[in-house]
Amino acid sequence: MTKLGLYLAKKSINKAEVSRKTGISKSRISQLGSNETTKLRVDELYLIALAIDVDPCDIFKEICADLKLKEES
Repeated sequence: MTKLGLYLAKKSINKAEVSRKTGISKSRISQLGSNETTKLRVDELYLIALAIDVDPCDIFKEICADLKLKEES
């Protein structure tokens, strides 16, 4: 499961409702939630955040929390 998938599961989000509100297909939302190799586009993240009534910055910070800059040598 992807970080987005875990986030949506933690919030008990209905994926069919998100699909209806965003226009993102149910299969695409399922891919985004389960397939680690599927790339999440920023427009999709923004629409999903709006659909679940979450600040887009909050969801972005949560799913990208482990990203860090490389240390200079």
